Amino acid sequence: MAALLGKKLGMTQIFAEDGKVERVTVVEAGPCWVTAIRTAERDGYDAVQLGFGETTEKALNRPRLGHLKKAGAPPLRHLVEFRGEAGDLKVGEQVTVEVFQKGDKVKVSGISKGKGFQGTVKRHNFSRGPVTHGSHNVRAPGSIGASATPSRVLKGLRGPGQMGNKRVTQRGLTVVDVRPDRNLLLLRGSVPGPKGSTVEIRTDD
Repeated sequence: MAALLGKKLGMTQIFAEDGKVERVTVVEAGPCWVTAIRTAERDGYDAVQLGFGETTEKALNRPRLGHLKKAGAPPLRHLVEFRGEAGDLKVGEQVTVEVFQKGDKVKVSGISKGKGFQGTVKRHNFSRGPVTHGSHNVRAPGSIGASATPSRVLKGLRGPGQMGNKRVTQRGLTVVDVRPDRNLLLLRGSVPGPKGSTVEIRTDD
């Protein structure tokens, strides 16, 4: 098992040795600092806490600074725990992009792009209504419930609302290339979130 934090840089394409075009997402993965180790005996679960994204001391509060100094790490903006990923890691060590190899299957989690308030056609792929014979029901959601029974709208009904801006995990991505000299990870396919967003990369079992 391997895990890492990274920053999504964007998408591009590269050419494989056989001339095949690979559409890839470039992620600046690590280096990450091991800032804490959780154990079942002490904490009730096994996990490793990784820190990523160096910043200034002024940008962090005192509890965060004290926690990082105790681990021997610089000021870091992001701290994330990965369950079951500790292995032989020790507090204060660095984890680099070399924990992944070409051909590995990974899953990437991040906050998806926010698309604001959207209707049912865009948000849930509803079909539109007729546009002829004077119909005004073109993109309206239609009836949403019965009258006397149950006299309410049932929970979970798909309707208009905020679209995006939530945690999404993309599974089954393949590592096309690893470039340790620049801390880059090239993944086949798309990754959740806008450019510059922080993502979590794990081995996909």
